Amino acid sequence: MCGIIGYLGAKRVVPVLLDGLKKLEYRGYDSAGIAVVEDSQLTVRRVKGKISLLEESIRSSPVDGKFGIGHTRWATHGSPSEENAHPHQDCTGSLVVVHNGIIENYLSLKKSLKEEGHKFLTETDTEVIVHLIEKYFQGRLEEATLKAVQELDGAFALAAISTQDPDKIVAAKMGPPIAVGLGDKEYFISSDINPILAYTRKIVFLEDEELAVIEPEGVSFKNFKGNKLKKTVDEITWSPLMIEKRGYKHFMLKEIFEQPQVVRDTLQGRISLERGKVLLEETGLSPQLLKAIKRMVIVACGTSYHAGLFGEYLLENLIQIPVEVEFSSEYRYRDFKVDEESLAVFISQSGETADTLAALRAVKERKGKSLAISNTVKSSIAREADGILYTHAGPEIGVAATKTFSAQMAALALLALYLAQLKRKIDKKATLTLIQELQRLPHKMEIILNAEKSLEKLAQSFLPYSHFLYLGRWISFPVALEGALKLKEISYIHAEAYPGGEMKHGPIALIDNQMPTLAVIPKDRVYEKMMSNISEVKTRNGHVLGVVFEDDEEIKDKVDEVIPIPVTDPLFTPFLTVLPLQLFAYYIATKRGADVDQPRNLAKSVTVE
Repeated sequence: MCGIIGYLGAKRVVPVLLDGLKKLEYRGYDSAGIAVVEDSQLTVRRVKGKISLLEESIRSSPVDGKFGIGHTRWATHGSPSEENAHPHQDCTGSLVVVHNGIIENYLSLKKSLKEEGHKFLTETDTEVIVHLIEKYFQGRLEEATLKAVQELDGAFALAAISTQDPDKIVAAKMGPPIAVGLGDKEYFISSDINPILAYTRKIVFLEDEELAVIEPEGVSFKNFKGNKLKKTVDEITWSPLMIEKRGYKHFMLKEIFEQPQVVRDTLQGRISLERGKVLLEETGLSPQLLKAIKRMVIVACGTSYHAGLFGEYLLENLIQIPVEVEFSSEYRYRDFKVDEESLAVFISQSGETADTLAALRAVKERKGKSLAISNTVKSSIAREADGILYTHAGPEIGVAATKTFSAQMAALALLALYLAQLKRKIDKKATLTLIQELQRLPHKMEIILNAEKSLEKLAQSFLPYSHFLYLGRWISFPVALEGALKLKEISYIHAEAYPGGEMKHGPIALIDNQMPTLAVIPKDRVYEKMMSNISEVKTRNGHVLGVVFEDDEEIKDKVDEVIPIPVTDPLFTPFLTVLPLQLFAYYIATKRGADVDQPRNLAKSVTVE
């Protein structure tokens, strides 16, 4: 949510800023703007709506500059409008700020600044930052910024420029992410690495209470006390090509089709068929510590939460210890207990999810052991957890998560098998059987994806419907949840997901011929129970679509539409059953004219509470 971009170098600044803003679109936004400086003149352009409108504004009245900053805003304080769009200016018109986050004490700050004579023009919390910096400015932008951040409560990533301290960008972080790109005599700041990768792979990630000062001669770093810092430069392996659509109509469709390779990449180097073992020493948690674990809690939000539910069923099956799955936003406020025999697992694609990060810190305060599962190297959650298990999904641009769900499930499968080995809950032969089937999954996923046209045709026939019910039991319940979420996110159609056994406890009242049911029914331990549940739907004039094993002849007379998948081990069916649900949602959304890559009201990475 919200995106920050900044550039100082020899290139024309406006094209760099606009290109960066486009690469940040996936984070979600409702307005955009840039500010550039040339010959001591500050020019600000802002629009409500898409970046294309900002480009039109600049084409009709060109601007240029030597350095500048840009922003995509996702409204929190103040409605979406040109007035509330960033960058925000101070009273003198010489200083601008862009900001991602929420300033919790902005009302009291605004009141005192007004009493001092500052004029406010917007409804945003961000405007207090630019006036605070103005208040303390005495010629050096970084010194004024350091004084200003001392007065801010809440979460913020910000960048500031001034005509009174030219050829300089100052960035500061307390919560939301900021990355600094180090090029050849050119420098970048961004909310994430995607806009930077076309120019440099050398990245420095700011930690909380740190500030970066970008000048033509280089970048320096300080903490909020003003002490100089030496920062590690990370070399990012993602290539810019990984971010491009590569012939697909939407990023979401591209990312759905990348899932077989994503699973291969996440498994690569972590399985030994010769030894019949999973190799996960890379996590940084000792085998002795993991072997002693007697209880686990998985903490996550959204799609990552659904992956966590898959992990719960798998872990309990393979290692036979209690596993709980909690919403990050709720867990952090619970009076939970952790001990030396507990492990908390935090799942976040971005590694910057505010609620998940806060929950991790709450566990650390209680001296609990933590493991992060993340797709983003050097993210905040990855850095702060005791151990880290990276997925290898590459950048995911579509707001609705697809390939990262499969990557997270692959990581959880590896973790479950590794812990089962350590605890001697599974022998070498059984382990080998399961890891061989894990390695077969990508090919089976490709078989499903190659049949996409049949799913497109199926989606076409369900366009008139406004409500859907999704059912699953046991390890298929998380898939039902994820399928319903995808349909809601990108098509704006109402969809509910329930365990099949909960039908008689209320949801069955919804069933009629206008409420199609998508049922996930692979042959597993609850197959007969699910057959009973779909019979309940059919006897009430409901239309049932069944995601089933391709060799299941019995089911064909029990459902109206069959969506076949290859046969696999019941523990691994979610890798296959989720694919048709993603494609079904995608095709319904596109045929309804929805923007599947940037659904309304949603942000890719929720970096504030």
